[in-house]
Amino acid sequence: MTQKIGVVIVAAGSGSRFGDPLPKQYHQLGGKSLLGHCIDCFAGHTSADLIQIVYNPDHQDWYDSAITEVSCGSDIPTPVTGGKTRQQSVLNGLRALGDKSPDIVLIHDAARPGISDAVMIRVIAALKTHVGAIPTLPVADTIKQANGNNIILRTIARDSLHRAQTPQGFIFKTIFDAHTQFEGQEMTDDASLLEQLGLDVVCVEGAPSNDKITQRDDFGRAQDWIETTDTEDKLMSQEEYRAGTGFDVHRFAPGDHCILCGVKVPHTARLEGHSDADVGLHTLTDAILGAIGAGDIGQHFPPSDMQWKGAASDIFLKHAADLVRQRGGRIVNVDVTLICERPKIGPHTPEMRQKVADILAIGVDRVNVKATTTEKLGFTGREEGIAAQAAVSVALPIT
Repeated sequence: MTQKIGVVIVAAGSGSRFGDPLPKQYHQLGGKSLLGHCIDCFAGHTSADLIQIVYNPDHQDWYDSAITEVSCGSDIPTPVTGGKTRQQSVLNGLRALGDKSPDIVLIHDAARPGISDAVMIRVIAALKTHVGAIPTLPVADTIKQANGNNIILRTIARDSLHRAQTPQGFIFKTIFDAHTQFEGQEMTDDASLLEQLGLDVVCVEGAPSNDKITQRDDFGRAQDWIETTDTEDKLMSQEEYRAGTGFDVHRFAPGDHCILCGVKVPHTARLEGHSDADVGLHTLTDAILGAIGAGDIGQHFPPSDMQWKGAASDIFLKHAADLVRQRGGRIVNVDVTLICERPKIGPHTPEMRQKVADILAIGVDRVNVKATTTEKLGFTGREEGIAAQAAVSVALPIT
């Protein structure tokens, strides 16, 4: 079942450290406010009515102007008023989302306009196995602890240190309950609340472009990011589109489930193969390799190589996606068709789509998984196995 994703964007601050009468979240960057950049990115992953902005009513005119910059602005719910602290502002946003019953929620600072799809996908994917996930970056500098007289007390090992970013993602009920429990207390970030409760929060890879804009000098760094993005947009006009197809078959063998598109599907048999025999991911891997002229799955992962015996097929698919990125390309969309009489595929397709999207690090709206039968004809009709075919579109730079 597809998860309903809620978003809270905290944009209530005055930006006193920024040193400008205009709050930083309403400053223009590349022809759009920082808040507008954030809204546009989140709108690609959830419906506009699940994006809840927390603001200062004194900024109404600036807010109204920012909303007109985004295509989904008219569908954004009425903003809620922020509190005296960031923690109270987040709780106000969560309360406003409560009636819409999201499964998970992403909490983001409007002063981070460089949020990317890839970071968001990693946070969302991590919430399948954890109650909380945050993007982080490693600490590059040596860290010293000093006393009140600035005398160094010790050097702190940096290999276990992480710089926290947003959006921080959580199971909605868990973070809502935590914010309610700690209302009136002030903590550094939202993940801190779960830490206080002894709940595990996992770190996923963040991005340098996602650093917070705090001082005016930070705008120079942000400008570099937007110029890079503009360059990437221009490069998109210099791309060529490639199509790839794949086809694969696996026979049934004694067992109690099949792995299809990365999802365990209960059945009276399993699929036979050298790896986990995921016919859906195998054919999709072949389709991507075909689109970039990189042979087939057997050339990259020979069945004769025992290291792949029983291996999870997401390894193969991720490898194919990495080859696309190494060539400066991107996967535009994928479409997989599973061909069988049984098991019934339909109830599992939402989970399959999400799994494939997570492996490829693309939006789930770019993934389709469907099923059909052969009307009792042939080996699939006799329920001897499953066939699959896939089609993909890949964009590569023109060389």
